[in-house]
Amino acid sequence: MQPILDVTGLRVVRGRTTILSDVAWTVRPGEHWVILGANGSGKTSLLKTLTGFLTPTAGEITVLGQQYGDSDWRALQLHIGLVTSAFAAAIPLAETALDTVMSGKFAQLDLWKKTSRADRAAAARLLRLVGASSLARREWVHFSQGERQRVIIARALMARPRLLILDEPCAGLDPVAREHFLNFVDRLARRRGAPALVLVTHHVEEITPAFTHALLLRRGRVVAAGPRAALLTSARLSAALGAPLKLIRAGRRYRLGFARP
Repeated sequence: MQPILDVTGLRVVRGRTTILSDVAWTVRPGEHWVILGANGSGKTSLLKTLTGFLTPTAGEITVLGQQYGDSDWRALQLHIGLVTSAFAAAIPLAETALDTVMSGKFAQLDLWKKTSRADRAAAARLLRLVGASSLARREWVHFSQGERQRVIIARALMARPRLLILDEPCAGLDPVAREHFLNFVDRLARRRGAPALVLVTHHVEEITPAFTHALLLRRGRVVAAGPRAALLTSARLSAALGAPLKLIRAGRRYRLGFARP
């Protein structure tokens, strides 16, 4: 099957600093990926490059067979949904959840385009999907952090993306809200017709069973990429995070501790 995303030889250099070097990564239909790496490993730069906010120095990025640079970037952007807390500051405090979700159809923040009855119905369905129907008419300023994350996911799904990137979505959530959110993400991944998910995180505890593959980054390079079962090991994570670590299975989830000398 045609890959959803194919990255080859990706390199990003700014001045004398190499931010990403020779990154190769392919996401195929039915795969759900987790990206792990320490601060400064290149996770954020990789996301910015994939979503068109950072121009690569070299390499190729192909989305659904269309290559960045040869195709309309704005059209390709709609195939990649992004959920990030960075959007929160750009959403007007008085905007309702329904309007915020509809803005995703146009890749906008602060909805200004004219919408239709069909758009409103689609946004309402997505709010039901993420368990936020009661927020439809409520204003952004009155949402909790967990509610905001659900609305931003519904917004990302409005354009029917083939790839949905979750950029540290649990940051700022309390432990109970985090578990509710992760359970929702796990259910979303298992839905028929769901987009391929990419979870970017520092925490192995956030990797739910639905995630099938892992990409490990260190200092802008790929340490390893492939099926989760083969990559999530103490040795691999120690190499990626630069410390002697022990990966511990906790039921169907993980936790991480320091390895004893």
